[in-house]
Amino acid sequence: MLSATSIAARVRSGEFDPQDVTEEAIARLQERDLEVHAYLDPDIERARQLADRVAETLRRGDDPGRLAGVPISLKDNMAVHGATLTAGSKILEGYRAPYDSFVAQRLIAEGAVLLGRTNLDEFAMGASTENSAYGPTRNPWDTDRVPGGSSGGSAAAVAAGIVPVALGSETGGSIRQPAALCGITGFKPTFGSVSRRGLVAFGSSLDVIGPLAAHAQDAALVYDVIAGHDPADATTWTGTRPSATTEKADLEGLRIGIPEEFLDEAVDSRVLESVSTAIKTLEEGGAITKVIPKGALPSMHHSIPVYYLVACSEASSNLARFDGMHFGPTSESKDTLDLLARYCATRADLFGPEVRRRIALGTFALSAGYADAWYKKSLSVRRLILNEFTALFGDYDLLAGPTSPFGAFKIGERSQDAYSMYLCDLLTAPACLAGLPSVSVPCGLARKGTYKGLPVGLSLTGPAGQDHRVLAAARAFEAIRGTPERSPIHGDDA
Repeated sequence: MLSATSIAARVRSGEFDPQDVTEEAIARLQERDLEVHAYLDPDIERARQLADRVAETLRRGDDPGRLAGVPISLKDNMAVHGATLTAGSKILEGYRAPYDSFVAQRLIAEGAVLLGRTNLDEFAMGASTENSAYGPTRNPWDTDRVPGGSSGGSAAAVAAGIVPVALGSETGGSIRQPAALCGITGFKPTFGSVSRRGLVAFGSSLDVIGPLAAHAQDAALVYDVIAGHDPADATTWTGTRPSATTEKADLEGLRIGIPEEFLDEAVDSRVLESVSTAIKTLEEGGAITKVIPKGALPSMHHSIPVYYLVACSEASSNLARFDGMHFGPTSESKDTLDLLARYCATRADLFGPEVRRRIALGTFALSAGYADAWYKKSLSVRRLILNEFTALFGDYDLLAGPTSPFGAFKIGERSQDAYSMYLCDLLTAPACLAGLPSVSVPCGLARKGTYKGLPVGLSLTGPAGQDHRVLAAARAFEAIRGTPERSPIHGDDA
């Protein structure tokens, strides 16, 4: 499968027919998704209609857009007008979106072909895509293992070679962590650079939409398309911003720090080996790297409890709207006219256990007598984390380290231990709390141990608003290292 950049260029030049490109993607989906279960709704007819629209635009001699004919899938928590929108939950089963999300509008306007919506942990709450009410997604590298989460469906769709790019959302690591576990590029933009309109909310001060792609250049291209001010989303930035695709992909003279906090004892030794080799690759490209002694990010060890207090508190408020009256089905377990009893029955029956756990935690953290001690204190520590990152960026252009503490684990291996699962966000949550742009790029396969032969991700994090520089560094790294290894299911990348 070609890159999105190449497909769009060849469609615009007339070398490729967008309808043929779409049919080939549909054929890959129908063949490969049987193994990985990346999709909840393939939405094949919509894809064909959009391909026809691109073809008609070309016949008229008009510009079909920067993503002309490129098949792209969306995580099923982003609205596409008239399509199902489940967020991986039974409580939204059968619900159809009444409008297009901002990102869907942007993609369609640039000629993209939206090929279905992908599986996710219910309401994006998870790190393995095992929490979906519709069954787990499987990692294309080893179908007995998880693809990561919560954007595991989007990551698996790209890693399996079904589409060159998919969109995911991230609250605490849900783009970068599955990208690392599936051997692809995943980019979390600066908070506020991409509109959240049409995204089912989890943690409103944390949620960000970003691309997962087989090539770093494609991640940059899609980011350029979806980023920008949205008058309907007050958190989006106004004004112009540099292009990520035209920014010079050069590592020469780039100051890259490796905080020892990123090399935590919880990180698997084989993961550290691959990341160490990746650091040497950065140096070969002209980057100046330095290990930053422990103590530069003293508040980072609080990031997991702070993240879960903030995210769950916001989730408890955001998910209050799902009561069986406004969206989706109502529980039939209680035949009663008592409204409160019906609300409670619906939420108990149709929310999954992880969602109920997080709502309970968030409700407790916001309750009278506890809000000051838990929620407000977590906001204070969150600010300390941002300040510590900001101080480091006075001396360094980027920070580097592993994306995930470990490789793809077996399905079911961590699902009974919530804390073990929460540690998946150990290295990704800090950048989310600070609202910083961060990318995970594949940096090889683990050579030995539990994760032998499975992908490892290198994380590159930059200052707020420097999305273009972070993506340029990812593109430069990939250019030096070469095309990333592909999963056995991916097939021919020619």
